[in-house]
Amino acid sequence: MSIIRFIADLHLGHKGMAEYRGFDSIEQHDNYVIKQWNSVVNKHDVTYILGDVTMEKKKSYPLLDKLNGKKYVVLGNHDRRQDVTELLKYVQGVAGMVQYKGMFLTHCPVHPMEFDYRVYLNIHGHIHKKTVKRFFGLLPDKRYVGVSCEQVDFIPQTVDQIKSRYKLGVLKR
Repeated sequence: MSIIRFIADLHLGHKGMAEYRGFDSIEQHDNYVIKQWNSVVNKHDVTYILGDVTMEKKKSYPLLDKLNGKKYVVLGNHDRRQDVTELLKYVQGVAGMVQYKGMFLTHCPVHPMEFDYRVYLNIHGHIHKKTVKRFFGLLPDKRYVGVSCEQVDFIPQTVDQIKSRYKLGVLKR
């Protein structure tokens, strides 16, 4: 049986992101991403990569073959439209947004109005270590779940892990 997982902002092959994340080199960064991913994902699992596979370069796409399981990409602001044909050689599918079991899977957080009638949760990337806040920026908004690599120790997360991490209880619409 396959397990569904989520992660965002791999930024494979990006020197600036490797340095920002505290790595000495691109290779060290990319190898850590692969190691952490493969520590939990098996060949039958499905992982949604919620944007920014690389930093506007397709030369690092072959690294995706080193990641276990089936991969689907929700495009991010650094995933270029003209590279999708190449990206599809390494992943099972590409989308702009996915609705999955009452949740939106996106790269950027969605507008809060979407929770009024469409979904109860938005799993996203894009803002890296930050969180979406509400009530004048005082409290984290639990409707938004960030799965950027920095927030999940580079380990793709299951819905149960997300529920536990955010103390969400029963998730249903």
